[in-house]
Amino acid sequence: MDWSPVLPDSLVLEIFLHLPHYAVLKAGLTCRQWQAVSRDEFLWRELFYRYYRILRSVPRHPSAVSWYREFKRLYDCIPCVEVQTLREHTNQVLHLAFSHRGHRFSSCSKDCTVKLWDTERQDGNISLVHSTSMRQYHWAYTQFSQFNPDDTLLLVSGVYLVPHHSSSGEIAVISLDNYTLLSRVRNKPYDVFGCWLNETHLISGNLHWIGNMTSCSVLWLNKAFQDIESENVNVVKRLFNIQNFNASTIRTVMVAHCRRHDNPDLLLDYEAQSQAGRQRAEQGNQHHPLLFDLKTSDSEEEEEEEEVENKEECGKDGRSQSFSSARTPQLTISGLDHINHSRKHVGARELQIETQVAKMMGRAYTKTPDASLTDPSQSEEGEDKTYLIFTTGSLTYSPHQIGIKRIKPDQMTTSGDVLGEERSSEEFFDSLDHVIDIHGHIIGMGLSPDHRYLYVNSRAWPKGCVISDPMSPPPIAEEIDMHVIDLKSLREERRSLRAHRAFTPNDECFFIFLDVSRDFVASGAEDKHGYIWDRHYNICLARLAHDDVVNSVAFSPADQELLLSASDDFTIKVWRSPRMVRLAQASSRQLRPRSLLPSWLLRHKNSTFTGSVNGKP
Repeated sequence: MDWSPVLPDSLVLEIFLHLPHYAVLKAGLTCRQWQAVSRDEFLWRELFYRYYRILRSVPRHPSAVSWYREFKRLYDCIPCVEVQTLREHTNQVLHLAFSHRGHRFSSCSKDCTVKLWDTERQDGNISLVHSTSMRQYHWAYTQFSQFNPDDTLLLVSGVYLVPHHSSSGEIAVISLDNYTLLSRVRNKPYDVFGCWLNETHLISGNLHWIGNMTSCSVLWLNKAFQDIESENVNVVKRLFNIQNFNASTIRTVMVAHCRRHDNPDLLLDYEAQSQAGRQRAEQGNQHHPLLFDLKTSDSEEEEEEEEVENKEECGKDGRSQSFSSARTPQLTISGLDHINHSRKHVGARELQIETQVAKMMGRAYTKTPDASLTDPSQSEEGEDKTYLIFTTGSLTYSPHQIGIKRIKPDQMTTSGDVLGEERSSEEFFDSLDHVIDIHGHIIGMGLSPDHRYLYVNSRAWPKGCVISDPMSPPPIAEEIDMHVIDLKSLREERRSLRAHRAFTPNDECFFIFLDVSRDFVASGAEDKHGYIWDRHYNICLARLAHDDVVNSVAFSPADQELLLSASDDFTIKVWRSPRMVRLAQASSRQLRPRSLLPSWLLRHKNSTFTGSVNGKP
């Protein structure tokens, strides 16, 4: 006897449209007809936009093959399951950095150590490989680290153990073959951090005050192996002299290698995509997704001698000192003591006159910017470019601008004149090739894997605010905005991400490191959580809980379903996606691989992970 469906497909679909996604999946196990309807593309399109609360004007990811799989990707492939907590640090953990292969990562902490960790153990757990204390070099703490491009050297940036008003730091280069210290480079102010330019050269900073509110930032190229191969080869070379106004300085340097952008990133221009879609429709074509110093002045030499004496005094009893776990506000924004001291002896009118005169002199003694970068249309199509990117300012001491300076091929080695390229007496300062004003206090930056996009954490100033005193910047918002800057067009995307929060005022504001993977972007926050967003849809997908401020996050370059987070609670947490957790559990039980659908349903019913999806438990 033939049995016909009790309900027509259209009616089953209408019912499914009113159910949550997990109920639809359960219903699909009832019979073949319901199974077929439960995989309907129109159904999952509606469930997708409704569950993730995405504007319908935002198209589906161009690489997605179906709405069902795209829903599952955002639900099941987010590293939001806490699988391990590393407690080897004894103070606040400030920064995390993966090697380019993803086989190791480093961590920096207020306990003044840099630790190396292994991520390739057979049991899936992460283990400590090596720990180096920098206390013997009179460091107060380690604050930043970075692997060189071939993962043979580690750059470690730290802050000197000197009186709080000092802004001096140092960069150390450690060999990853035998963990020996290869070189140490002065870095001032310490929040320049430093970065690699290539496999063998790194960039550091120095600061010269030329007035009460005016200074000159000097950026140096340093050879990692500071051994003299011949008398004609330098180990350092000056890259740029940049004049600073209104107590601002250059901080947070990083290098972007923009290799013709012939591999478009996953962040799409929605307007361009919709326009292209309309053109295809008009032409009647089938739909195809759019893919898209070291030389110092006399005054600085005296300052160095004083710092050395202070370090020696601190070193005498450094082992017996107890370092407070609380944040030190004076160490969050470097160089403020110099300005505050000047303000006590110089009137506001005199400081204004100084700034005006400095700007006039700067215009007269500054090289013209690179026209090919100022106007991207003038640059050669398909040309590789290397940019030096940093935070700076022009109105106040708090960093509120992104500065971009192109590094030319002949500047990428220390050979030649130690003072850099020849310049006339009227070209003492280098101009910035491009400046992007964020209109707020910048507290974090990160590059996409292909260096196409720059993500910037900032805390906004009030709209329409006027800055009359450089030492009194506007109040900053508690909400953290994440801006997206396209380094191809050198403009800010109109969309920004928001979910995380911070609470410290301007003069105590500290850096919160973010990281970007192929599909996701993650950031720490002062609200005791890390956050993960999808780069294409610009939605927050997960919150990662800690017991204190989350200072840094890092995706594994080899697997974006592995994420690390570092916190003031002295811990590093390891997060993996629910999919990877199930696979690891199945492998450990040596069971035959089975369909992920029942596991997906079970995860919704009996959720055990601590992260939350889309703000929901």
